[in-house]
Amino acid sequence: MPTAGRSPRQGRGPLWCGVIAGPLFAGAFTAIGAIREGYDWQRFPVSSLAIGRRGWLQRANFIVAGALYTCTARGLTRCPARRVGPRAVPALVAGVGIGLIGSGVFVTDPVGGFPPGTPGEERSHGADTTRTASTREGLLHDLCAIPIFVGIPIAALASAANAVRNRDYRWACYSAGSSLMMVASFVIFGRAFEGSSDLAGKGGIFQRISIASGIGWLTVLSLRARSSLAVLE
Repeated sequence: MPTAGRSPRQGRGPLWCGVIAGPLFAGAFTAIGAIREGYDWQRFPVSSLAIGRRGWLQRANFIVAGALYTCTARGLTRCPARRVGPRAVPALVAGVGIGLIGSGVFVTDPVGGFPPGTPGEERSHGADTTRTASTREGLLHDLCAIPIFVGIPIAALASAANAVRNRDYRWACYSAGSSLMMVASFVIFGRAFEGSSDLAGKGGIFQRISIASGIGWLTVLSLRARSSLAVLE
């Protein structure tokens, strides 16, 4: 049931944030990567775009996406649990928003030779393992990634389990599949940056698959939640 004292229409506005956040975030980092000299999207992680003189563009992208998902979480709390999942789902989505904001505030350390001039540049076709010494800001950035790359798969699995109980098997399969795809591609991304020769130079591809799986699920969840409130009006 929606939260008492609030009309379904009040919840639909914040859910638009969840519909646009994913496409806006992915479109922005794709465009930013296209204009950054020396940036190879197949090799470098999205977070690397936040480093350097033009890094403010990606930092702003993180923060805007995080703010949108934080609003989305508020809208999800007003939706029927049958359609969204247990109360943990909105809380985890709020965590995603906070993690993205933190990723914009705290900049990652250079890895694999980007931006040009950092260690590893000479190995542009090799394994992406050369890093500068970890900084406190870089470590905080990595911590902020946890509610994103762990929180979304858990939220999707929780929603899938809830859907099974309600015999909504299509949503259960999609949610579980999105969760597994996000985790699997993120693990492969990690292997690429740990020095796996078979995956050298492809880490950025698998990170983007992971991101697309997760934010794609959040987009569909937001649309699903909006439709449930439309029925209640």
